[in-house]
Amino acid sequence: MQLTITNLSKRYPNGVQALSNVTLSIPQGMFGLLGPNGAGKSSLMRTIATLQEADSGSIMLDDLDVLKEKERVRKILGYLPQDFGVYPKITAEEMLTHIAQLKGIQNAGDRKETVNALLHRVNLYNDRKKNLGTYSGGMKQRFGIAQALMGQPKLIIVDEPTAGLDPAERNRFYNLLSEIGENTIVILSTHIVEDVRTLCSDFAIICKGELMRHDKPDEAVEEMNGKIYTKSIAKTEIHHYKDNYEVISVQMKSGKLSLRVYSETDPGNGFLPINPVLEDVYFHQISGKMDLVTI
Repeated sequence: MQLTITNLSKRYPNGVQALSNVTLSIPQGMFGLLGPNGAGKSSLMRTIATLQEADSGSIMLDDLDVLKEKERVRKILGYLPQDFGVYPKITAEEMLTHIAQLKGIQNAGDRKETVNALLHRVNLYNDRKKNLGTYSGGMKQRFGIAQALMGQPKLIIVDEPTAGLDPAERNRFYNLLSEIGENTIVILSTHIVEDVRTLCSDFAIICKGELMRHDKPDEAVEEMNGKIYTKSIAKTEIHHYKDNYEVISVQMKSGKLSLRVYSETDPGNGFLPINPVLEDVYFHQISGKMDLVTI
């Protein structure tokens, strides 16, 4: 199975060009989608999820036209948006049972078995009789994950899915997604860049509506070997270094700034080579479109 996006564009009425001729092939497995706030990630995911129209372009899921056959797409789609609301006065068990009916699970026994299995998978079974309005933020997020997995979808889209989850829950969720991704297309949007390297076989970077890069995480990091250097400086020196080096990230450590710069050759001047991470690829890729250093 493959999702093929071709020349997809979307401009909102306020004039914002959310997507600009995005062309991208997403194979079966875990696919990471990276980009700063306002980059177009949510616009792309909402369009794939049939929640908004595109101005031009096409999206095909194998031979299924996503933009024209919305009802067929929704039957095989699992979607967890970043802002996920719940009905406060209904239990998790009741809501999932309703969603199961909407997904076409007509047999009552099958519905109960499916709902219970999902509640176990997201560690909510013991809280299944509680109203959703009493759930904590993390519990609501886990419920959102459960509803996205209902009906064994062939395409799953999750937007910042681990917001509100503690480290153990986050790890549990990612293990679940990885397991599902063996037989499904899973599109994962996250601000935690290194999670993409850990989980995803492919990833893309979007910035200001444009596709900046589509690659395999390990190959992208390998390209940066020998090109990332670091140095600690005083805060007052930052403008000098911004003017003279390609500074891709800055972090405050013990009262000083720790710079990471991209350079094809050894920049000298006290800079030390450092092993690259996927975050270096990300910041280097979007640095031409954004001022990443505002200190």
